[in-house]
Amino acid sequence: MPNKTYAKEWLQFSYKNLATAKLLFEVNHYEDIIGVDIQQALEKMIKAMFAYNNIKIPKEHDLVKLYYLIDEIINLEEDAILKLRIATNYYKEDRYPNPNYELPAYKEIKEVLDFAHKLFLRVCELLEIDMDEIIDAR
Repeated sequence: MPNKTYAKEWLQFSYKNLATAKLLFEVNHYEDIIGVDIQQALEKMIKAMFAYNNIKIPKEHDLVKLYYLIDEIINLEEDAILKLRIATNYYKEDRYPNPNYELPAYKEIKEVLDFAHKLFLRVCELLEIDMDEIIDAR
């Protein structure tokens, strides 16, 4: 039996990260900071699918690895998987600086942010959770 309540909790946290990323993007904030919120939003929406299906949620931040654990639940095109890979790097680079670190490009951030928004809507639809329930949960 699906666990809609638990999935909704994950989606509420995901929405907060997504809304924060959008707000920061609109005010032209630092791309690396926006990237961390995008990665966190994507991670939490993927984990919402684990929760909904009563699958133990792994302590993993690599979005591609997480996706391949549930790819029977949601099918993503190769371009979407590439965006997951890009977003994974936002989180890793933030936590583990290296000498080759550079800010993600503005255009790239915009593309991954748009993808995250579309995926959020798709996950809500797939899990039959009304987005208003997520937004109104403040």
